[in-house]
Amino acid sequence: MYHMIAGMLARTFVTAAFAAGVLLSSAIAQASELVMFEQAGCVYCLRWDRDVGALYGKTDEARSLPLRRINIQSQKTSGIALASPVRFTPTFVVVDNGREVGRITGYSSDDAFWGLLDALVAKLASLSEPKQI
Repeated sequence: MYHMIAGMLARTFVTAAFAAGVLLSSAIAQASELVMFEQAGCVYCLRWDRDVGALYGKTDEARSLPLRRINIQSQKTSGIALASPVRFTPTFVVVDNGREVGRITGYSSDDAFWGLLDALVAKLASLSEPKQI
């Protein structure tokens, strides 16, 4: 009987350790995000929604940079250390650990957006690489 209790405790411990690891890796993965500053009536925000927004959640970029939408009027309470105030919508800010890494101001086309986002993803990756001495 004692070996059954010990086995159950061991399985419970392994399951709890696995769950804690998943939660920790999830928290680390969510340290970076893409923040879209928008406002009601923004024609370019609506274009982005139509051209990119419907697809974004299914992309590799969304897995590494989940999208968070913020009304431009709420930028001061967003919890993000912005390099400068956001003045136009849409503005897309790549954030890592609460700090701005870079931004895309405006929206002209899906090709331009993906190209600019790829450049910011590369910049983010270079910041997280260990420095060689």
